[in-house]
Amino acid sequence: MPQDIYGLLSIVLSVFFIGLSWWALQAFHFEKVLKRPNSAQAKLLQIFLSIVMGYELSRFFLDYLGWSLVFGNLFS
Repeated sequence: MPQDIYGLLSIVLSVFFIGLSWWALQAFHFEKVLKRPNSAQAKLLQIFLSIVMGYELSRFFLDYLGWSLVFGNLFS
């Protein structure tokens, strides 16, 4: 896969999974875990968790894509 397409795919997947992680974290009840769930610190924690989760998910799918492309080359 050409580097420019891979780079664009990486950006798109990262942004998509960060957004998806943010959306999923909205269902989590932070008030049961945090002292002040509506504070700026709690929102920053949600943002950081979304970025970490989204990044890891995008890395997983990009690694899986790379493995599947390499696996396809084994039989050609």
